[in-house]
Amino acid sequence: MPPYRPYRDAKRIPHYETETITLNTPTLKDLTSRGIVYAPGVWDGLTARLADQAGFSALCASGFAISAALGLPDAELYTMSENLQAVRTIREASQLPLVADIDTGYGNAVNAARTAGKFVDAGVQGMFMEDQVSPKSCPICVGDPVDLISVTEATGKIRAVRDSIPDHVLLIARTDARGDEAIHRAQAYVDAGADMIMPVTKTFETIDDWERCHEEVGVPLMATLTASTWTERDFTPEVLDRVGVRLALLPTQVLMATAGAAREALRRLASGEPPAEVSNDALAHHEFVDLIGFPEVEAMQRKYLPTEASR
Repeated sequence: MPPYRPYRDAKRIPHYETETITLNTPTLKDLTSRGIVYAPGVWDGLTARLADQAGFSALCASGFAISAALGLPDAELYTMSENLQAVRTIREASQLPLVADIDTGYGNAVNAARTAGKFVDAGVQGMFMEDQVSPKSCPICVGDPVDLISVTEATGKIRAVRDSIPDHVLLIARTDARGDEAIHRAQAYVDAGADMIMPVTKTFETIDDWERCHEEVGVPLMATLTASTWTERDFTPEVLDRVGVRLALLPTQVLMATAGAAREALRRLASGEPPAEVSNDALAHHEFVDLIGFPEVEAMQRKYLPTEASR
């Protein structure tokens, strides 16, 4: 087993070598060094606020959810700019440490480096990039194994991203390979500068395989506890700790719950059910007003805006 490397020291481009980064809260790297961090998948300001108020310590800008919010499947149909705008919106609504899905980096190594820099500027503290051929496909939504780029190309992209982001930002390399090939790729990605490895739900078939991966790559793992998958069912806190997971994403639970509730409310309204009856089963108006921040806005208005008499 190689020596355990919680995180790699990375070279930084000159822009970051002279920059002092001040963070008032623990960084995502700090949090994951202390134990398992759960990050729910959010896609806009409202879901970011809800997750923040629920008590989570970190958030995930879920590519699956961001794509779904645009009415699209998770097949890299949206652009880097659309993904980036969603991340900026999430950051405006919550200051919790945020890990972002940057898909394939939206091009070659040079494109990936530019993408990573843009997401750092937007305030993310972690990002994961996959080794699929672009445009990617969500592996749990397609039947056949997805197409991957070569290890050489993948490691070049990882090196380019690592050299383009500051040390406090976690670089998480995702692999959609399976079995021994996945471990081989993971080892190469760590050598190229990845802080964590992200196997997908189809990468391994057993908990023992996950444990072997952690032992052989020597860095923490990130897991996606995607709704209706075996990892969601079997990866208890004890299992996550055993296999070396330090960042556990909950990427689709909130999305599925939201879609289900919205579909049912719309069905009832379309069927002619009185709106008041539908509203009785929903969040009360005054609760939503408080959730969305009206009291804070009204307080600022009283503090800064002139009164009617002063006008």
